[in-house]
Amino acid sequence: MKSEIRDINLAPDGHKKIAWVKANMPLLRGIEAEFLASKPFVGVRIALSIHLEAKTAYLCHVLRSGGAEMFVTGSNPLSTQDDVAAALVDAGMVVNAWYDSTPAEYEAHIRRTVECAPGIVIDDGGDLVQMLHLEYPHLLPGIIGGCEETTTGILRLLAMEKEGALKFPMILVNNAQCKHLFDNRYGTGQSVWDGINRTTNLTVAGKTVVVAGYGWCGKGVAMRAKGFGAAVIVTEIDPVKAIEALMDGFSVMTMNEAAPLGDIFITVTGCNDVVGEAHFPLMKDGAIMCNAGHFDVEVNVKRLSEIADQIEDKRKDIVGYRLGTKWLNVLAGGRLVNLAAGDGHPAEIMDMSFAIQALSARYLIENKGKITKMTMDVPEDIDQSVALRKLTSLGIAIDSLTAEQATYMEGWRVD
Repeated sequence: MKSEIRDINLAPDGHKKIAWVKANMPLLRGIEAEFLASKPFVGVRIALSIHLEAKTAYLCHVLRSGGAEMFVTGSNPLSTQDDVAAALVDAGMVVNAWYDSTPAEYEAHIRRTVECAPGIVIDDGGDLVQMLHLEYPHLLPGIIGGCEETTTGILRLLAMEKEGALKFPMILVNNAQCKHLFDNRYGTGQSVWDGINRTTNLTVAGKTVVVAGYGWCGKGVAMRAKGFGAAVIVTEIDPVKAIEALMDGFSVMTMNEAAPLGDIFITVTGCNDVVGEAHFPLMKDGAIMCNAGHFDVEVNVKRLSEIADQIEDKRKDIVGYRLGTKWLNVLAGGRLVNLAAGDGHPAEIMDMSFAIQALSARYLIENKGKITKMTMDVPEDIDQSVALRKLTSLGIAIDSLTAEQATYMEGWRVD
């Protein structure tokens, strides 16, 4: 199968990026050594759709070191880096992706990837899984299982499972503690602001930041905004999370109340139309909107473009929409601002997340035909192993229970 990328001549720059992240991903380096010795994926085709940048590329190398044939595409049209895609092709993998693909091109790249007849699927957002079920049902019996990277994809999988539509087991990687506690909170928290700051070149201190959604990603974004010196407003639909935001020191209100107050709006919900037509007329002149959820539907850019009196490119990755006498600005087309306008999560964070991906993929091979649930959490021993690997890489040791303490913890009598 041939690759479809933008330009193979970009490969040298991609190799440099991959080498840089590899040097800062000690967990994956250790797993790569294990896979080289054990070759768990020999004879297995892996179809992978994750944001196609350097850290993802190194995960592909690690899986291939275990004997896998890799078929790779991106999970977002604006997060694919063409030099990284070229480097993977230069290394002998099949890649179908390029930056700023049209919806038709993006779908075609997903289709070309699933046509490899994979044994394992590694997905980010659920596009591979959906296409396999809707358009390639004859390939489903040959799939051992898969792994899902993100919250949005898990929501889609659970909906499929509820309807009885999901036909092979999927490990919910995002539910692992070493994924959502660190990737979602610290990774998203830092990388979202990397994207915003490099795109706008404006101060955050003294501004009012509105964070829609107070899950783990929203917590990280709000925490970093507070650290920059912003006043932070949180909007939520979950009363428990709303109280949590309040007790963390943030103002909590509805989006209608927040719309006239915010200077920067960041959606992190996984839902659609979170900032929409009802809110645009209420906003300040110069308000900035961006999204950190998987799909580009949280800020209703489509409707904003329909009602705008004028649309203008303000600078790279910033489009202004004039409503009457005021301008509203959208970053990265409403797509993931940390990837569409930045380099994504730091390498050390993704080292943990991708370690879980790699070890979960091996778990699927080791338990082929034994998994009966269509969705399952990452096994606890994998989660704990990744945490211990991370501590070891940092030169940190922790205590363990003595035999006497373990007995005490398991008992109920107090002598």
